[in-house]
Amino acid sequence: MAGAINFDRIFEDAIEPGKEPKRLFKEAYEGAVTAVSYAEILLNQAIRRYGKDHPVAYPDTAYFLPVIRCLSGEEIKTLGDCLTPLNRQRMLMREEKTFANARQWGEAAWYAADIIEAVRYLRHTPENPLHVPPWTGFIGDPVVRSYGTKMVDWTIPGEAVILGRAKNSKAIARVVNKLMEMGFMLFLCDEVCEQLLEEGVKLGAEFIAYPVGNFTQVAHAANYALRAGMMFGGIPAGLRDAQRDYQRRRIQAFVLYLGEHDMVKTAAAMGAINVGFPVITDQPLPEDKQIKDWFVSEPDYDKIVQTCLEVRGIKITTVDIDAPITIGPAFEGESVRKKDMYVEFGGTRTTGFELVRTVGADECEDGKVEVAGSDVDTVEPGGAMPIGIVVNVYGRKMQEDFEPVLERRIHYFCNYGEGLWHVAQRDIMWVRISKDAFAKGFRLKHIGNILSAKFKAEFPAIVDRVQVTIYTDEQKVQELKEMARGYYKKRDDRLKQLRDETVNTFYSCLLCQSFAPTHVCVIAPERVGLCGAVSWLDAKAAFEINPHGVNQPILKEGVIDEVKGQWESFNDFIYKNSQRSITNVNFYTIMEYPMTSCGCFECILSIVPECNGFMVVNREHRGMTPSGMSFSTMAGMIGGGAQMPGFMGIGKSYLGSRKFVPADGGLARLVWMPKALKEQLRSALEEAAEDAGLGKNFVDKIADETVSASGEEILPFLEEKGHPALVMEPLI
Repeated sequence: MAGAINFDRIFEDAIEPGKEPKRLFKEAYEGAVTAVSYAEILLNQAIRRYGKDHPVAYPDTAYFLPVIRCLSGEEIKTLGDCLTPLNRQRMLMREEKTFANARQWGEAAWYAADIIEAVRYLRHTPENPLHVPPWTGFIGDPVVRSYGTKMVDWTIPGEAVILGRAKNSKAIARVVNKLMEMGFMLFLCDEVCEQLLEEGVKLGAEFIAYPVGNFTQVAHAANYALRAGMMFGGIPAGLRDAQRDYQRRRIQAFVLYLGEHDMVKTAAAMGAINVGFPVITDQPLPEDKQIKDWFVSEPDYDKIVQTCLEVRGIKITTVDIDAPITIGPAFEGESVRKKDMYVEFGGTRTTGFELVRTVGADECEDGKVEVAGSDVDTVEPGGAMPIGIVVNVYGRKMQEDFEPVLERRIHYFCNYGEGLWHVAQRDIMWVRISKDAFAKGFRLKHIGNILSAKFKAEFPAIVDRVQVTIYTDEQKVQELKEMARGYYKKRDDRLKQLRDETVNTFYSCLLCQSFAPTHVCVIAPERVGLCGAVSWLDAKAAFEINPHGVNQPILKEGVIDEVKGQWESFNDFIYKNSQRSITNVNFYTIMEYPMTSCGCFECILSIVPECNGFMVVNREHRGMTPSGMSFSTMAGMIGGGAQMPGFMGIGKSYLGSRKFVPADGGLARLVWMPKALKEQLRSALEEAAEDAGLGKNFVDKIADETVSASGEEILPFLEEKGHPALVMEPLI
């Protein structure tokens, strides 16, 4: 059982008897006492001013004060609720200088920091936020969940928490750029933030490099990691050792402790060790201030990243790419705005397209990158050019079915470039190169270098050779775009012909089981994975590329209920692969045995009993919903592999599917969705509504937050519009 884990055993051999680092432990003890005392002072001041019953909370989270919630299970809702856990931590602080006590002092420092920061957030309002970009402060649940997929597939290989002040700003900038290139998520605290900003390092939420703030704001790195354990690992609140065990095994975090040591920071570092995160410092330390594998000294900044990886046990395969900019997943969220743009391609200004196609061995010269036409240095800053990106791929195991899978990766690989921005795909793609990237020497050939290197690195089983040609001549781009459209049409026609009924195999996706051990996603031709990123063809291709991977075929055998979509073979597969916790799954309803949800879902589908229908909410929506809960609250309830009738995570495109919960009445049951999501999917919803005989104007019968976010209050609107859900068979 998870509750019976003896996590502390991993520390048993760290210190030889009689060689305890007493000076380090003394510093940690004094720091924990200081942190707890400061928390008591601030808390008592707040209680005198606001009263014990005054609410206390961080914005955008369902986890109350997350450090306390995750480790003790307590729901801290008011200032008065903070007293009990803080007093308990004070009582647990024994003075004897042992490693076990030091870890407990670290936990006390984390509790204190969580309370200190929560009290500070009493002053936070949307109009007067406590932090302004690039500073982040507390990082809300939607952000934690949005990176779920990248954390489970190791696109993000780990978390680096950096606090203190570096010896040299240029040296720490090199260290951070290296970590960003490797794809690490960064949490930055104290003066190092200012040092990096002075050096022009790109920080902020869009770069997954969070400058959380100073002093106790390191708590925001701690509560981020702990929430990930609850969201994706399914660790119930209060299972302290199970949570610590999960953090050690899965989160892959370490702390980089820079500059002269401070007793409170040292106590916080002990809190990190307490949950399995080793600490590496740039200070030369005597033996009585080091702990083997847990508190390690590496003064050389040229070696410090490698030391961090080795101490944490992180293995990273680097790919050499000939380009003058930093390349890594950290830059995927970067926007290149018009004022920062040197040149753009496609979009609404010029012709553009991209294509990956399978060719014979004699048509593919491996590593060749050619620019056919003018390069970017021929236009003035702010200019535009046509572009056609053609990637020829040869592989002995390459198939046409794999082409769209690889083609979609152009979007990701381009966005990994610092100062390189890519949106959309096919012949509606849009690319920008920033002025900064141009000044560093970035040219069109470097796009080809990125694609060539990344395709071979990411798809070694099927890609043997890659040749990239980038066209910028308007006439040639127009000519080749028509050729590319022929490829697109052929793929689309094949996909449209696919029906759930016409195939005998669905595919599993177990990618998220690293974080949600009981979750099994099942993907069909007419139902994308709930993360929105994996289609049936993608899963089929992934299985053929790697037969031992997370996408496995499930034959449709032993029908139990054809309407609700239940088969014996599905039940058997899901039972065996959900740690024997899920016995039955219905594929076409959310009202009985729905599919489990992991936490990486794009949207949540939920029943609205007052309206005899369903609502859907996407993770970008921050407001309340007719369920009486926000997205983050519902996500915390159904994520982690839960099976909850009336609720289910889904991908956005599933809303336009012919197989959208058909056993429940399909699209006709949809009574509410956020306005932004409605407009984003309008054309697909209108097409699906017409196909279902609901009429094109059905989409305007769906209520949104401009009507109300209450089930009772949207009912008159639905009655006025004549929404079909109101006259359908009762859901319950």
